[in-house]
Amino acid sequence: MNAFVLNRHGRLVLPSSIMPQLDFSALESLEQLDKVIRRDFETKAPSGTDILDRVRTDAYDSRYALMRDMALNLFWTNRFSITMYDKRPTRWGDVPRTRKDVFLPVLQPWEDGETKVAAVESAYPSLPPRWDADVEDGIFGILFDVFANRKHHATTLPAVKPTVAEFLEDAGNLTFRLPHYDPDYPVFDYEDILDCWEDVPELEALHRWAMILHNQYPWNRAEVELARADQLSDDDHVVAFHPRDKEVRDFLRRLSAGATSRPAPVARESREPVRPFAAVDVRRSFTVMPRLECLVAVHGDQVCTNEDVVRNSAYNWSPMSAEEIREKTGVEERQYTSLSLEELALQAAEAALAKAERGPEEIGGVLVCTCTSSRLIPSLATYLCGQLGIYQTHAAYDLIAACAGMPYGLAEAARLLQEVERPVLVVCAEKFSDKIGNVRPSRMLFADGAAAMIVGVAAEGQAPDFDYLQTYASGPASEVNSIIWPNPEFDNNITVFGPQVKALAGRYLAQMIEEIGALPDPDGTAASVLEGIDLIVPHQANKTMVLQLAERAGLGADRLYFNIEKVGNASSASIPLAIHDAVRDGVITDPLRVFAPGFGAGAVAGYAVMRVDPSVVEVQGALAPNVAAEEPVFAVQPEPSPASEEVREAFA
Repeated sequence: MNAFVLNRHGRLVLPSSIMPQLDFSALESLEQLDKVIRRDFETKAPSGTDILDRVRTDAYDSRYALMRDMALNLFWTNRFSITMYDKRPTRWGDVPRTRKDVFLPVLQPWEDGETKVAAVESAYPSLPPRWDADVEDGIFGILFDVFANRKHHATTLPAVKPTVAEFLEDAGNLTFRLPHYDPDYPVFDYEDILDCWEDVPELEALHRWAMILHNQYPWNRAEVELARADQLSDDDHVVAFHPRDKEVRDFLRRLSAGATSRPAPVARESREPVRPFAAVDVRRSFTVMPRLECLVAVHGDQVCTNEDVVRNSAYNWSPMSAEEIREKTGVEERQYTSLSLEELALQAAEAALAKAERGPEEIGGVLVCTCTSSRLIPSLATYLCGQLGIYQTHAAYDLIAACAGMPYGLAEAARLLQEVERPVLVVCAEKFSDKIGNVRPSRMLFADGAAAMIVGVAAEGQAPDFDYLQTYASGPASEVNSIIWPNPEFDNNITVFGPQVKALAGRYLAQMIEEIGALPDPDGTAASVLEGIDLIVPHQANKTMVLQLAERAGLGADRLYFNIEKVGNASSASIPLAIHDAVRDGVITDPLRVFAPGFGAGAVAGYAVMRVDPSVVEVQGALAPNVAAEEPVFAVQPEPSPASEEVREAFA
């Protein structure tokens, strides 16, 4: 699916959040599928009995709360059919009897279904609206039509449905029977779901949920009944289930062959190094002094606000308002790009060469720091060489150091400089927007962006712009695996395990502060490097978390600069983007010493103590100079279809 689209109202929509879709190529066994299904559909979904109990005990405080539970229950009821199968009403006489890829669900009547439906119907009008009574009534009309006509028990539904031949082995098996079927029964088109518009983000999300659930039953639901296998006549219609795509068919084949999950290897207990790794003292360690010739930034061209995140809430998210996202993460909006990662990195690289007034023939090395590239051959660094017109350079390669990408890249550039004594281009670029799917912690935090720096040779006798460079890696396996992409257990989307991330970030930040507190100030004007720091520009991981950790390490909030409120977490690009924004915002107006620590996926970390002269920073807007953004996909949508208008009239 596309990372994001703009609907015909110009609003940002995240298809992967609103359209339930699993990547079955990532699943090896039924056990893995069960784990995913339980997490995504069952953990937060109430059963019909739960809803009945909450109605009877007056547990609902609003119509919205009741409708949200109804929707979650219906997603749970459809947990396998919505992710694995296409439902095709078919005349019973035309259903193939021997095919292995055509299935019929075996169903059980919904216990006390009429009582549960009646309780919901009577409870709704007695509850107060949460935001907008008319809108909530319209959504309830769609949801209740599905909920009220639910016929079957959902607790024991299997993922793998019986084939038609298996269904017929027991004459008492029950399945859906449709006495009449209208193939033109109105449903919501994809564009209708994208174009859904409500003033309240939570209601817009719920309205989309209702539309998707309506489409799961594209027939007159009031006429549906459960019929025994031996009671079906040729002119009856049954609901045949077909694998929705090749990946599901392949998964079913793997299951029939007896596929099981492979046990994960057990990690050894981690041991601390025999002695600490000292930071690289640039003046002492190198003969060629590095100079920061330029720093440029390329921000995303599309803003995704917290309200946008809420209005695109996935069916497996807990309720969270836009303000609660801000309080938890410090993020108010994040920036996405409609460009590819390659295009984004190329814009930054071209802008850096222009700012430094360097030609491709002068570049001695190209380093790309990224953890979101799907390009392996050629590497993104060598791709940039070709695009930039670099006929030959000493080295070009990608570094996967995640959120510590900039410290890693600068340390590597300083080492390369000793060999080539020519400028080294360092590009930090990330595109997370198409790798998040419906994983809420990742959606709240991650963003897109790129920055590029050219590290050149300082003039004879000139002090370097980098005082100390440090990198680290590893820790307990739980911290190493605290951020994973791709993650089969989360549909191959990027996932964040918060407590483990906080543990590694706290461990590294404390170690860094202790180190620079003991290192001598290169200029001899302060008691230590720490006391000589003018500004701290940390990796923009999570503002709330970083401020807590900084306070624990003895750093006041007034010493730190953040831009995460408007930019989000762009991993390797986050520190250089923040330095750029600090210059743009007038926080850095004169040359000063910056401490730039980064830490993240793989339990990697690092820092740079560096001098930032605002004159080498190219201050710009959302895009590199003279480069226009590509038009985002689906910027304008067609008008709703006549069939969809019928649905609107029926349930508005």
